[in-house]
Amino acid sequence: MGKKGDLSDFESFKHGMVVGARWAGLSITETAELLGFSRTTISRVYRERSEKEKISSEWQLCGRKCLVDVRGQRRTDRLVQDDRKATVTQILLLLTLK
Repeated sequence: MGKKGDLSDFESFKHGMVVGARWAGLSITETAELLGFSRTTISRVYRERSEKEKISSEWQLCGRKCLVDVRGQRRTDRLVQDDRKATVTQILLLLTLK
């Protein structure tokens, strides 16, 4: 058996499959066997994707601040759970009355 290769440009769509399999709970070995790549390739792809997501998530820390605090979010969640069929207008009306 020959050595399994790295991802080519044609196979780059499998990046999402690698990440999805790992998020689904498969080990690196199981993911490699499922997709037919080496464990090193699976490791590298998953690490690169994780680092990229970490960098892009840091952008959330800058800019406009959140208008609803944690308490307000819990309150809104409770109102929505009480009446699942309520419209946005009805929920806003309930928030202003309480």
